[in-house]
Amino acid sequence: MSNTIEYKGYIGSVEFSEEDGVFFGKVMGIRAMVSYEGENAHDLVEDFHSAVDSYLETCAAEGIEPEKAYKGSFNVRISPELHKQAAITAAARQMSLNSFVESSIAQAVRTGN
Repeated sequence: MSNTIEYKGYIGSVEFSEEDGVFFGKVMGIRAMVSYEGENAHDLVEDFHSAVDSYLETCAAEGIEPEKAYKGSFNVRISPELHKQAAITAAARQMSLNSFVESSIAQAVRTGN
């Protein structure tokens, strides 16, 4: 079971409000607020697709480039000591700090740690 859905490269969250008896979510990884809801899974997916399509249509009509989620660049804030240790470790492995961080994240994602 997954708590995300995907359409046209956009990832959406899936949540449930017991109080309202409705599934809902929002597109993740972009600044624009694109939300959707449905009384059941089928309706939620349909409204998600409609919300993404509407977002893309609005961007096209306004002549703006739609945001792409998870474009491969992000800022991370860590302690100065961890930054120093990561840079030293990367240098010892003859890697850039960026390559070291990328491989470390990939390993953590693969192992679930």
